[in-house]
Amino acid sequence: MSIGLFTILQILGSIAFFIFGMKMMSEGIQRAAGSQLRSILGTMTRNRFFGVLTGFFTTALVQSSSATTVMTVSFVNAGLVTLVESAGIMMGANIGTTVSAWIISLVGQIQLSSLSIPLFIVGVPMILFYRGSIKYWGEFIIGFAILFLSINFLQEAVPNINDNQELFSTLKQYADGGLLSRMLFVVIGAVIAVVLQSSTAAMAITMVLCVKGWLPLENGAAMVLGENIGTTITAEIASLVGNKAARRSARIHSIFNIFGVIWMVLLMPIFLPLITGFVDQFRVIFEGHVRTPDALSIVDENKYFTLAAFHTVFNLLNVLILIGFVKLLVKAAVWSVPDMEENEDDNVGLKYISSRNRTPELAIIELMQETAHFGDIVSSMNGFTKELMNSTEQKARKKLFKRIEKYEDITDRIEQEITVYITNLSNSEITQKTSYRLRNILNICSDLERTADLYYQISLELQEKSENRVYFLPYQRNNLNELFDLMNDAFKVMKTNLSNSDYSKVDKSDAVEVEKRITALMKKIRGQILEGISQDGYNANSTMVYNDIFNHLEKVGDHILDVTESVVSEV
Repeated sequence: MSIGLFTILQILGSIAFFIFGMKMMSEGIQRAAGSQLRSILGTMTRNRFFGVLTGFFTTALVQSSSATTVMTVSFVNAGLVTLVESAGIMMGANIGTTVSAWIISLVGQIQLSSLSIPLFIVGVPMILFYRGSIKYWGEFIIGFAILFLSINFLQEAVPNINDNQELFSTLKQYADGGLLSRMLFVVIGAVIAVVLQSSTAAMAITMVLCVKGWLPLENGAAMVLGENIGTTITAEIASLVGNKAARRSARIHSIFNIFGVIWMVLLMPIFLPLITGFVDQFRVIFEGHVRTPDALSIVDENKYFTLAAFHTVFNLLNVLILIGFVKLLVKAAVWSVPDMEENEDDNVGLKYISSRNRTPELAIIELMQETAHFGDIVSSMNGFTKELMNSTEQKARKKLFKRIEKYEDITDRIEQEITVYITNLSNSEITQKTSYRLRNILNICSDLERTADLYYQISLELQEKSENRVYFLPYQRNNLNELFDLMNDAFKVMKTNLSNSDYSKVDKSDAVEVEKRITALMKKIRGQILEGISQDGYNANSTMVYNDIFNHLEKVGDHILDVTESVVSEV
């Protein structure tokens, strides 16, 4: 079969079918077990060796090293995982992704495509007649079935080399160049993985090309190494919107993979024959089951297992070599992503969420941290407003007012962007628990934005008071200062609750206690306002401003308590 337009379309269609199956399988398991995966990654990483195991099992389960590494970058960005801990997870993810190569090998060597129909029989009813986790497990099963079929289609779509000797002779001149040839195919593998956004899909293409004779085994192995580098781009892109810790975590992954590729490219002439010989020794195990389409020899078919074994042993060795040098990897990452001077307001704005697509279950952690950051921004306005009220210098007052105005504008934007982000997440399949949590986050953001509006209103009244030369009486200023201090206490409790990585463990008793203190002071102030009306020296203008600020702060206290109630799911 020669290569024509129809053949090219078959190959591209098979690749697209494969990627669709991988995506469906990965997202199905993430939706079915997303919260458990977050919990595992967040708690089982205190030891670098446990981190390796955690990264391995998570990646092997979701069949996506990108999902694991991006999730890890998010955790580092949120401060839930340290750089040293993240290094272990990244290493484990590299080993976990080799499971995909073994699945492809089994499908390629054994007639597993015949299992796809029974899998459809199991999976389709789960999707059609069930909801929740059962439906998502059905998606996982269907994705697995599509994976089997797509590999079979890809094998049949790629023509044999015997029918295309002229084209092969052109390619051959680039495949026999020794070290330079290996480096070229490393680059090709990296580019394919980046373009497809899937190192597993790139691996499937590489395996089929080697088995069909289009690539010598050494060049196929070089492409596998390049695919290891290409998959790091995903984490690098995800880290661009994060803080420097997130960028450093992604850089650790890149340095780890690049270092491994360098030493393996140099040692491949020695290393690859050892792997090939090892696989050939066990060939007899599969002789009764392998497929030999188009008169391919068993030796050619064994290239599936040879590349899978090469991929696995390489990643295992690279982890064993570098597991003792994690601190050096961290230092290299810190050096490559240096500290930069930051303006005092550089941390204002979105900090954790990105536009990158991911399942709602895995995006929750970013949203929770972004909401906590939102709470930090709004709480700082309490201090700015108190300082504005007590400041007597016109220049300082003007600067403070501009800052409050800026923060109010920022909070509007943050609420809008978080709402858009959650809306986009809601367009995909979502569990009831996740939907409930997303709704609560929207409520929290709404309360925070309204709180920011109230502080801006207070700042406007304070500016108008200053321009009209209206002054508070001493007891009025003291009461407001006490009220601002109580709001600060309330914000501290609110921020602690928002920063909890597990909202189900939040206790609102501290928030209720602060609210009681605020209510008691409010009652005292109301009594003083009524008593002051009949006293000498009563100033109607100052009392009006005083009363307005008092009422605004009362609403602030209500919103702060509402935030905690949303955290504990009472709204």
